[in-house]
Amino acid sequence: MIKASVLFSMSTVLLAVGLVACGNDEATTGSEESTTFHVAALESGYGSEMWEDVIEAYGAANEDVTVKLTTESNLEEVIRPSMQAGDYPDVVLLAMNREEALTETLVRENGLENITEVLNRNVYGEEQSVEDKLIDGFTETFATNPYADGETYLAPMFYSPTGLFYNVGLLEEKGWDVPETWDEMWELGDKAQEEGIWLFTYATASYFDTLLGSMLYASGGTDFYNSVMMYEEGVWEKTEAKQVLETIQQLADYTHPDTVANANPNDFRRNQQLILNNEALFMPNGTWVEGEMEDAPREDNFEWGMMPVPSFGEGEDRYAFSFFEQIWVPSAAENKDTAKEFITYMYSEEAASIFLDHGAVQPIEGITDELEGARQVYYGVYDDENVLPAMGTFVSTEPVPGVSMSETLYGSIDSIMNDTMTVEQWQNKIQEANDQLKQAVE
Repeated sequence: MIKASVLFSMSTVLLAVGLVACGNDEATTGSEESTTFHVAALESGYGSEMWEDVIEAYGAANEDVTVKLTTESNLEEVIRPSMQAGDYPDVVLLAMNREEALTETLVRENGLENITEVLNRNVYGEEQSVEDKLIDGFTETFATNPYADGETYLAPMFYSPTGLFYNVGLLEEKGWDVPETWDEMWELGDKAQEEGIWLFTYATASYFDTLLGSMLYASGGTDFYNSVMMYEEGVWEKTEAKQVLETIQQLADYTHPDTVANANPNDFRRNQQLILNNEALFMPNGTWVEGEMEDAPREDNFEWGMMPVPSFGEGEDRYAFSFFEQIWVPSAAENKDTAKEFITYMYSEEAASIFLDHGAVQPIEGITDELEGARQVYYGVYDDENVLPAMGTFVSTEPVPGVSMSETLYGSIDSIMNDTMTVEQWQNKIQEANDQLKQAVE
């Protein structure tokens, strides 16, 4: 099972590159002309070569800097001991929501540098500011501003839109329109069931993180979504929240009957295969599913499609949740100004082109024009009228023993689907967890 970050092999590279004309960093090693600058980046599905290429390009325009590049699939295990000993990388590319939760640990310990001013700096070698170059909305979430104070501590890097994936060929063959509202979903579900096709399936319940997030946005808008992410008192008792939970309950009536049995790390592909076999119409997933099912058999008419999550009313906004990885500067880093300048280079045309060559797409205005085929469809989902990006995560809290919002919110969905838990029981569990975590918000 692959989600936003896909892990592969490891490598650690030391490259000599030119010195960026930036700053008053005092930390130097070797000769007076040489500054050692340490970049630590997760080696994800994009591969370590991508980082080697971008560092090489960065060095071509700079002299007298030695860049130590660490790329590891288990990056947390590699850099955590050094950090505990006081030796911090200057820049780290590592997303939230990973099992090791190193980024979240730094957030809780106030260990990240405030990089708000980086947004106002010009992109390295260009005349446009970082903020003007980024797609709107990517620096306005708790995933970049974890303390909900308007200050940015993590910059968005590679993003991956999610939505409801389906077989374009099947809908075209049947003459069925792509539904834009939940009422249209139910109508299509009834039509499909008459032909022995189920409306919905899901890989595992954890895939509801993007579906449910988009539904919260659609139900109550950005302010309501943020109130959920901030554990606002009584938020799960509101009409907007209940509408989302009851819609998921209704979805159970249209879900393929094998789904819950296969919704586990060993068998989740069987649920994804239901889409390729034309046994189910839609499933929540991300752009990685195409590669994940690359060798799987499929119907002759199969063609991947992705649509945003339906709205609750005609003409209302629809949303497609987007994962993105973050780059950040430890507050204990020695070369913080160089680190900030390096981050601006990440959004240069040169760097963006290298990342794109390796399959990594950044939230930069106009970048979808550079994409082709299905990727242009996926990343161009926000080009449609009334389709908006949904992003963000729960605000940071102190650990509360035995309480996990993710486990409560998504871990109960299999029980909703097989009718062993009522919506009222689910809602009460979520609100109880919400109240406990609210007391632990930092």
